[in-house]
Amino acid sequence: MGQEVFVTANEVAELLGISKSKAYAIIRELNEELSEKGFITVAGKVSRKFFEEKFYGAAG
Repeated sequence: MGQEVFVTANEVAELLGISKSKAYAIIRELNEELSEKGFITVAGKVSRKFFEEKFYGAAG
């Protein structure tokens, strides 16, 4: 299938050069934003597309 649909805290930490606890905090914040928009979220993971839009401006 190629890339996974979700990005995990480990991957966020590696991509951004931050600690895992900070990565979990970022994921929580992004999931809260998605939840407010009516999306179902998964704890500890966030949509790869949404993550890339928020951090890189557009999905690559």
